[in-house]
Amino acid sequence: MRALKIIERFKGTQVHALSPSETITGTGKNPTVATRAKFINYKVKSFSKSKPNNSVAVTDALLPYGLPTTDLLEPSIDPHLKPLDFVATVADLYGRLETCSQSDKSMLCMEQYSVLRSLGDHKLLRRCLRAARQNAGDVHSKVVVSAWLRFQRREDELVGVSAMDCGGHVLECPKAALVSGYDLNYIHDHCQCLNDRFEVINTPTLIGNECLNLDVDGYVSFCIGNEEIKCVRYRIAALSRVFNVMLFGKFLESKMDKIDFSGNGISVGGMRAVEVYSRTRRLDYFSAEIVLELLSFANRFCCEELKSACDAHLASLVGNIEDAMALIEYGLEETANLVVASCLQVMLRELPSNLYNWKVMKNFCSSQARERLARAGHASFLLYYFLSHVAMEESMASNTTVMLLERLGECATEKWQKALAFHQLGCALLERKDYKDAQRCFGVAAAASHVYSMAGIARAKHEQGQRYSAYKLMSSLILEYKPVGWMYQERSLYNIGREKILDLKTATELDPTLSFPYKYRAVAKVEENQIRGAILEIDKIIGFKLLPDCLELRAWFFIALKDYESALRDIRVVLTLEPNYMMFHGKVTGDYLIEHLSHRVQQLSEADCWMQLYQRWSCIDDIGSLAVIHQMLVNDPGKSLLRFRQSLLLLRLNCQKAAMRSLRLARNHSSSENERLVYEGWILYDTGYREEALSRADKSISLQRSFEAFFLKAYSLADTTLDPESSSYVVQILGEALKCPSDGLRKGQALNNLGSVHVDCGNLDLAADCYSNALEIKHARAHQGLARVYHQRNHRQAAYEEMTKLIEKARNNASAYEKRSEYCGREMAKNDLDAATQLDPLRTYPYRYRAAVLMDDQKETEAVEELTKAIAFKPDLQMLHLRAAFYESMGNLTSALQDCQAALCLDPDHKETLDLYNRAQELAVNLQLK
Repeated sequence: MRALKIIERFKGTQVHALSPSETITGTGKNPTVATRAKFINYKVKSFSKSKPNNSVAVTDALLPYGLPTTDLLEPSIDPHLKPLDFVATVADLYGRLETCSQSDKSMLCMEQYSVLRSLGDHKLLRRCLRAARQNAGDVHSKVVVSAWLRFQRREDELVGVSAMDCGGHVLECPKAALVSGYDLNYIHDHCQCLNDRFEVINTPTLIGNECLNLDVDGYVSFCIGNEEIKCVRYRIAALSRVFNVMLFGKFLESKMDKIDFSGNGISVGGMRAVEVYSRTRRLDYFSAEIVLELLSFANRFCCEELKSACDAHLASLVGNIEDAMALIEYGLEETANLVVASCLQVMLRELPSNLYNWKVMKNFCSSQARERLARAGHASFLLYYFLSHVAMEESMASNTTVMLLERLGECATEKWQKALAFHQLGCALLERKDYKDAQRCFGVAAAASHVYSMAGIARAKHEQGQRYSAYKLMSSLILEYKPVGWMYQERSLYNIGREKILDLKTATELDPTLSFPYKYRAVAKVEENQIRGAILEIDKIIGFKLLPDCLELRAWFFIALKDYESALRDIRVVLTLEPNYMMFHGKVTGDYLIEHLSHRVQQLSEADCWMQLYQRWSCIDDIGSLAVIHQMLVNDPGKSLLRFRQSLLLLRLNCQKAAMRSLRLARNHSSSENERLVYEGWILYDTGYREEALSRADKSISLQRSFEAFFLKAYSLADTTLDPESSSYVVQILGEALKCPSDGLRKGQALNNLGSVHVDCGNLDLAADCYSNALEIKHARAHQGLARVYHQRNHRQAAYEEMTKLIEKARNNASAYEKRSEYCGREMAKNDLDAATQLDPLRTYPYRYRAAVLMDDQKETEAVEELTKAIAFKPDLQMLHLRAAFYESMGNLTSALQDCQAALCLDPDHKETLDLYNRAQELAVNLQLK
């Protein structure tokens, strides 16, 4: 089945393979180049002068800027919170979430979101946002977080979907966001707003007082010019204390039957509306202009009930950006909080496009704009956190981004908020080469206990020519704190020779997910004319972490080797991940390179492409498969089926952001209603709405039976622990899917899934048949299922041999090594798991297995250390749970409780960890009592 544990590994802003700060003088200043031709000439000359030992002749037009050089490489400073002790930080967060008041919980969930962003787990972050929305009690917070949830789903990219459309859930419904108060039971509730109908009241507008039938002593007339508006005295008095004192107090007006009201800023029509409202308490008779007049009147005479009614009525009229722009000024001037909230909601739900609408952004960017919003109760850290988050994804260095981050800093009150705001502002200023101000901002963040911001200070110092100062700063951090990978990576920038290489080696050992050390070592090999060695080095990280800048580097290397087919493959994959990616220091479009490389390779027909896709898919060459699909989409960009295949591959490669974009494009290019419903179902499933996914599948099947609709339904049903009856139903649905037309690629996957269900139900013969049939149509992953069947039958050697076949076929075989380890002895298993870790250090099972073996051998300290070194760069739920269990068995209850809390911060519903946590708490209490 599709990968369920998905990690988003890509930032919105482009990170080039080389630092964009390459210079003519080599000091870090941008060259001022009048034309592209001059820049190309400079780069070619600069390359030949600066690297005389490099014998690679850079004359090919495909390398106009020369091969990359190590002196231009520089890692980015991550623009998010990066706690020094992640486990302790998230454990503390969980503890505070357990004990905090209801009013504090929503912002704590946003703090949790901020800390967990460093993990890049899209689903985990969405859960934090949903929890923040669920626990929000005020309208402002509901509006902001609901819009954030919509932005995270990127519904703005769905054709035919309006910003104010309700997706069907209370947490994201724009109307529900405007209702104040808590309702903690509706996190999964369906919204009923689509069923609501506004009832038009057929009561005529009352132009005069002809319908009044009052006793003379019971009314008062308000005179405006030559007009008299007769009103019920006690009803007008009931509007506010001001009117009550005026009409029944010791003022002269209390004795008067006619009161001159000409100088009070209300028209005749407005006063008639006041009279009608005083009797009916309704506003739906009146135009928006009259209601605005009533709002001003209510403020002037302290008519709170009338003001609230006007506020709510006007808020209900805001349906698009034109309405919002027309009404927000009135709302701010009259402090109509609900009107402002409704206008803000439209503006926020149309992000990111509204970032480029200055009429909208003027309401947020300046200090004066923030102060105006604050007076209406709508300037908050949460609001500017969302706005700056969107702006940073669009452009880290834009003026809008900087202004929004400055406002974010002004709104920050807590330490973590100051750390986040000023660290991000430092990153933006660093990108703009404003190094002095960047250093100041990083300093504020560091003073708020964000140690990672010290790396920003060091970088800013280095860019200002203070290299030794930067080196000393990073060295002091390594001495003062428990070292982590980024410290050595940062210090390597200010080191030279052997010490630099040792720093990079240590950085990789502590955190193998850091890409810069691999890139540096690869480029260093290029400078020594070892281009194939450079490719092997960069392959190490591409094998488990698909990053556009690393693929770009590898494409450069392949071009230098004149392996244009491989270079073309990598560039196609880069553009699949980031369609607007610019190559060669951001100077050349990927499409330009593809066009020139295509002339140097054999052209493939559509049939050839399908054959290549089938071959690469079968041997689990996911990168090659993505490249083929990209090529096919160039010729047929509206092919939704290909977009869907693309999304499956991207999910398999843990590239959820790109996968979701492909799914949205598949949905937008659907040629039929039933096809569109299937892709919408997958989008809903991947964002946590399983029931809605099932509903879309059923609707699609009702329109037309199709393989993909049945497959979606079966997959959604199989997402939970299945009882025998449910399993039987899933088998039936997959059987129906296999009866529908499809190709071998998808049928192989369906057969593989069907085999898995049969194994779970103990139907080993049926499972073996499914896996064998899948293998006949070249679905290589079925080897793993067949090995499982052999293992269930106690044929361990056959299972081992089956997995060996998969290892021989698969291009990316870390998972195959991991699985094969289950079918051999301890020593061979260790070798397989070591191979799996070397190929993919993010796979957690090998660490857990090795730790368990050490624990069995009563090597408790070594067992804990095995897990600890992996948790340092991959704080995984299962590893935290296992280490907590180890600590409990060792009697270290404090550490056990901390690991449990950290694990529960990642998944508060994890039953095994909850049981362990409760048990450890009970043991700790008993020890204290003794």
